[in-house]
Amino acid sequence: MFIAILLFIIAGLAEIGGGYLVWLWLKESKPLWYGIVGSIILIVYGIIPTLQSFPSFGRVYAAYGGVFILLALFWGWLVDKKTPDLYDWVGAAVCVIGVSIILWAPRN
Repeated sequence: MFIAILLFIIAGLAEIGGGYLVWLWLKESKPLWYGIVGSIILIVYGIIPTLQSFPSFGRVYAAYGGVFILLALFWGWLVDKKTPDLYDWVGAAVCVIGVSIILWAPRN
């Protein structure tokens, strides 16, 4: 379980970080290398979920989506200095509960 959570976090940081660099390049006129490095990180992000031991692509990506939401809130808080409000945290908690159900519910 620890490895699964760690891989979700690494994937999320790669997706958000890579996307952020591309955003800075395109939206805030940063140098081209921001876009290139961001794009490389996004390619690596695409590989990271394949390291999960879960057999179902759909379940892994559905669960990752919930983790991504939580990480995006923290990124916005720490990097963009936009403090999440109560509804952001409630929504993130619902997503994390959903992730737990998707990944670890007993199945036949």
